[in-house]
Amino acid sequence: MVWSLMSSVLSAVPSWVWWVAIGVVLLSGLRVAQEYQRGVVFRIGRFAGMRGPGLFWIVPLGIERAVIVDIRTNVISAEQQETITRDSVTVKVNAVLWYRVTDAAKSVIAVLNSQAAVYQLALTSLRNIIGQHDLDEILQERDKINDLLREGIAPSTTGWGMEVERFEMKDVELPEAMQQVMAMQAEAIREKRARIIKAEAELEASEKLAQAARQMASNPVALELRRMQMISEVGAENNTTTVIMIPSEFATLARNVSDYVQDQTAKSR
Repeated sequence: MVWSLMSSVLSAVPSWVWWVAIGVVLLSGLRVAQEYQRGVVFRIGRFAGMRGPGLFWIVPLGIERAVIVDIRTNVISAEQQETITRDSVTVKVNAVLWYRVTDAAKSVIAVLNSQAAVYQLALTSLRNIIGQHDLDEILQERDKINDLLREGIAPSTTGWGMEVERFEMKDVELPEAMQQVMAMQAEAIREKRARIIKAEAELEASEKLAQAARQMASNPVALELRRMQMISEVGAENNTTTVIMIPSEFATLARNVSDYVQDQTAKSR
């Protein structure tokens, strides 16, 4: 009775309506994947292959299902992590992760939420790597730390069909007390360098003066010329007092003459 009723109703529908319905069903299976997208197709729950980029068709009515995956490089800014270094210094570290999907099928089948999985893995790796190094290494060897961060999560993400391109620290925040200590240390280092430079300059000057003294001692004329030059330099300035430097030979000669005169005077008495 029911079948006869249904057959009578279906026979009453015009044929063009059937063709329109079939066309609508077929068109509902059309999908479009952009150049940076890939379609992962499942047929009755099982992986059936990859589609795209461009226009592709899947079997409609729920027989096939397409999951669109973006294969462009994705950037994740890791939230600030407070961790302790190997030398027991508490620091706050920010990092940035760059990754992209290399196998769209694995990124859908092997992991539930690829982006969340990579993000949590990056945070865990960041805390572990920072805890294995001293503060000086973290501040001075950032390229080395960045390489260790990337290598630490790369094996796990490969199994998920993703490739980590870069994983780098963006900022390292130190406690205020540690900043003051580092500022004092930097100031002490600068003062040490300044003193060393000053000592080296004085040593070089003393060597030059000793060399000049030896040269003048071997050539008295040069000494006299130097004295005359100093007198002219003093006289060139607007000074009220002029100091004249008498050679030591003159002073010695005058003293000898004075002694000789005194001796002669004593003998005459």
